Amino acid sequence: MSVANKAPDYIRAISPYQPGKPIGELAREMGLEEASIVKLASNENPLGMSAKAREAAVAALTDIARYPDGNGFELKAALCARFGVEADMIVLGNGSNDVLELAARAFLGPGRSAVFAQHAFAVYPLATNATGARCIEVPAKDFGHDLPAMAEAIEPDTRIVFLANPNNPTGTFVEGSEIEAFLRKVPSQVLVVLDEAYTEYLSDAQRYDSLGWIEAFPNLLVSRTFSKAYGLAGLRVGYGIGNPDVVDLMNRVRQPFNVSSVALAAAAAALADEEFLARSAEINSRGMAQITEALAGLGLEWIASAGNFVTFKVGNAAGINAALLRQGVIVRPIAGYGMPEWLRVSIGLPEENARFIEALRRALA
Repeated sequence: MSVANKAPDYIRAISPYQPGKPIGELAREMGLEEASIVKLASNENPLGMSAKAREAAVAALTDIARYPDGNGFELKAALCARFGVEADMIVLGNGSNDVLELAARAFLGPGRSAVFAQHAFAVYPLATNATGARCIEVPAKDFGHDLPAMAEAIEPDTRIVFLANPNNPTGTFVEGSEIEAFLRKVPSQVLVVLDEAYTEYLSDAQRYDSLGWIEAFPNLLVSRTFSKAYGLAGLRVGYGIGNPDVVDLMNRVRQPFNVSSVALAAAAAALADEEFLARSAEINSRGMAQITEALAGLGLEWIASAGNFVTFKVGNAAGINAALLRQGVIVRPIAGYGMPEWLRVSIGLPEENARFIEALRRALA
């Protein structure tokens, strides 16, 4: 008998996360030049990283033979100054995915459960299943979170509720007042992980003070990332902010050097570059209008999005996706999210968006 057969059943039952297709892979498959390919599949910042972040990353390379600061003092200090929190309220992660995993490892296990919405981020069930805990998936409402139903779904063994705002892959948004009302309904022994990976793309009218809720709700953990609006997806750095007791438990299961010295330096510099962040949000807003107007012109249904991507319905999604790939345009099929007739496209630069629109028009024809 293979040693693999002796792994726990809940591990062997996991379907691995499927990332967006890399540019190099498509180039090899289709015989295309990499420079000719437009990747709009992984919600990356089309502007790349800020010049200040790049300078900090390059400078950090001079000391690369040393281990990084395991406590991330400089980045935590920058986060404290930016958000008015204390250092013991912050846990750093190898991307926000790591933060989600740390929460699951600290609070879940066999005989426990986690609640999350249908069509929500794939890492929620993956992180839950990896601990041997049970998944409770709540049917979506208009492709988004049905918070009253999620509150009702909490069971005595539930220890985590995952809530994404905006949600990925649908882009749906929940008003802050609704989330605060939801927090009042959640039992104090259940950790609410509020995943705000796309929060920097919210309009001023949509913004709410989630960090200000932590004092009133010690069972709230806010998770954020530098992978999206800050353009550091390849460096893998995210953070969680919550009650010190919650953060302490997560740090107990965190790897000692889970964020590299280059990532720590780049993230601290990126946090200070407010001009780059504003430009990223502006490019996204204009690109969102460019793509959604084109989708409407093509007679396609799409979901209003508060992120840096938009999900649209094409019926034969697999066939349309294949046709786009042949033209060197990569988008994201989301059949794995229970949406087999839909595709998700990230917002790119104006010329990248135009390339996608023309390729989609040809594919539909």
